[in-house]
Amino acid sequence: MLLELRRLSIPPGQRVLLRDVSWQEFELILDELGEHRSTRVTYNNGILEIITPLPEHKDDKEIISDLIKVLLEELDIEFRSLGSTTYKKQSMLKGIEPDQCFYIQNELAIRGKKRLDLTVDPPPDLALEIDITSRTHPDIYQALGVPELWRFEQSSLQINVLQDGEYIETQTSALFPSLPLKEVIPRYLEQSKTMGRNAVIKAFRQWLKTFC
Repeated sequence: MLLELRRLSIPPGQRVLLRDVSWQEFELILDELGEHRSTRVTYNNGILEIITPLPEHKDDKEIISDLIKVLLEELDIEFRSLGSTTYKKQSMLKGIEPDQCFYIQNELAIRGKKRLDLTVDPPPDLALEIDITSRTHPDIYQALGVPELWRFEQSSLQINVLQDGEYIETQTSALFPSLPLKEVIPRYLEQSKTMGRNAVIKAFRQWLKTFC
């Protein structure tokens, strides 16, 4: 299988599904693929998905991530963003790599750690998925106990908050309950396509200063 993976070329926006993949094979595949790659990997009860995001997927991810970072900076909240870190739990036979993730309330618990283990470490407080390629797996994030999942699809931001073990779609973020981010984040993302990244970040920062 590993030899075939070395020969595998996945065009942007496409995915490959492998079935009956054992946990041990999943771990070997992660090692073989390495950390510095363009593909994203998901593992769910023996089914392995490998996908290559589209270029616009990366653009949207970067802008939204930057907006979240500015938000946390302006609110003076310590955080740690860990990008597409692989989160996996053998007892659940689940693993996933978000487009972006943030430790916010649990930042102190993982501060300074080079490697995370979900058997002892908390999951990220916020995971971000850009659904241009429709690869989000809410059930995996739900099982891993990620408190909040943001899904951006078709110019719309969906905010999902974990309540009693299940995601509930809400109008506001539990992390930032006083801010209308569901409307504001897509607006600034769209403006970035004409104004440019720096101008939008500056405008968003000014909006936060007047709103907060």
